[in-house]
Amino acid sequence: MQDDPPWTTAIITLWNYAILIVFGFVRDHLFRPRQRVSSDYAPLLQDWQDFYTRRLYNRIQDCFSRPICSAPAAWVSVMNRDFDGCECSRMILSGSSLTCLNLSSYNYLGFAGDQDTRGDAIEAMRRLGVSQCSSRTEMGTTDLHLELENRVARFMGKEAAIVVGMGFASNSTVIPALMDKGCLIISDELNHSSIVTGARLSSAAVRVFKHNCHASLEKVIRNAIAYGQPRSKRPWRKIMVFTEGLFSMEGELCDLPRIVAVCKKYKVYLFVDEAHSIGAIGKSGRGIHEHYNVPPGDITCFMGTFTKAFGSVGGYIAASSAVIDLLRRKSIGNTSACSMSPACVQQALMALSMIQGEDGTTRGRDKMEKIKQNSNMFRHGLTQLGYQTLGDRDSPVIPCLLFQPAKLCAFSRACLVRKLAVVVVGSPATPLLKGRVRFCISAEHTEEDLKSALQVLDQVGDEVMVKYDRKTFKVTIYEKLMAFIMRLRSEMARAFSIFRECWVRKKEVRPLHPRTSRHALHSRKAMSPFLATYPP
Repeated sequence: MQDDPPWTTAIITLWNYAILIVFGFVRDHLFRPRQRVSSDYAPLLQDWQDFYTRRLYNRIQDCFSRPICSAPAAWVSVMNRDFDGCECSRMILSGSSLTCLNLSSYNYLGFAGDQDTRGDAIEAMRRLGVSQCSSRTEMGTTDLHLELENRVARFMGKEAAIVVGMGFASNSTVIPALMDKGCLIISDELNHSSIVTGARLSSAAVRVFKHNCHASLEKVIRNAIAYGQPRSKRPWRKIMVFTEGLFSMEGELCDLPRIVAVCKKYKVYLFVDEAHSIGAIGKSGRGIHEHYNVPPGDITCFMGTFTKAFGSVGGYIAASSAVIDLLRRKSIGNTSACSMSPACVQQALMALSMIQGEDGTTRGRDKMEKIKQNSNMFRHGLTQLGYQTLGDRDSPVIPCLLFQPAKLCAFSRACLVRKLAVVVVGSPATPLLKGRVRFCISAEHTEEDLKSALQVLDQVGDEVMVKYDRKTFKVTIYEKLMAFIMRLRSEMARAFSIFRECWVRKKEVRPLHPRTSRHALHSRKAMSPFLATYPP
């Protein structure tokens, strides 16, 4: 496999985790005070529940959740923090900030720092308020919400659409409304946690197929149809396949044509999460189905968010009118949650107008071409440097494997010192042996920005030793090993010469200890008769 670690790296990674766990248990046993709990109550927190946080995560928490004090544009101001105490349980702001090149935010088309859309967003906020303070079914629907839903439906080639106030909730609150008892959810094993949460909240049964593998999907569907529901063996009321257009942790595009072919063959529904692909993938930014020229009618539901390419918040579901009417009645994201802020709705409308070219300019098209050029150029540069990259071309998300937990923090801190803001991800968000850094490219980045970033990453890669590409990694290890051997040889020669010089001086001037001199004198006097018998 492309992302499998070398066996030496795997052993070292497991050894690192073992050391952290063993020392964590020792520290808990020797130095952590026992919590006093009343006998009338069960313990609120168990030691094993927060052991990972206390003994593993807290040690490197300065690499995560870094606060910023500027817009997440191409350059961002990162607020500096320091550990508060030796236990590293919390961090405090130092009061200073550092301006860094932003390779962390999902600002794919650069709308987060766009000055041209701010005026309309401010005007919408003045007219309709900062928030509607209500759900969509009560007083939370405005003319802007309705306009955005109609525009999204036309953009995605569907009959209707519904807008939700949070991108995560677009999956977690919609899936329970679509799938209930007697239904079957078939999910990709690497789907986003919002899909996993929605599947768990529903009453439907869940089956998992291998990542992006149409053969595994077909096998799961055939078994589900053949065996039916557990115990009763009745046919499933409905079966729906869930996958993503662009897997954000792998930077990999969905094999949509083959998955669509399998779903059409067995007459099952298909739900595609376009959160990271909408606006960034496809000739006109319509996502993964446009990238592969798959008709929108072959996909039952499109899901997407406005938090990535649109520079706003919230999400949407685009489907048939019957499905959307059902979601308006049953989805708690529409009936109970607060609706999108009018300013955010206006920002999404302006971004969508630019992407479609309805603003009378070519800015949207230029941004989509720029994000592809930047992504492919940066990916090629990382490969040339020797980084082990994941994913496909045209993907604005470029993960590089770091494997070891110690190198996650070392890499992040070394980049921050050199004014480069990056995101590192480890277990449990990734498999235990596949910790990684995830670069997010934006259309707002210039060629000079990315070239300077590659120069910094070249230095950091050599310093932290994370260039795991097979040929480059072997050459780098060989060069470093030979340099270490030569340096060790010179140091040993130098130490031997110093030792020899000291030994010679010690033999030339060898002062005796007073007690040693007195005992030697007495011994010579006692032996004088025998010495006279045997003259020298």
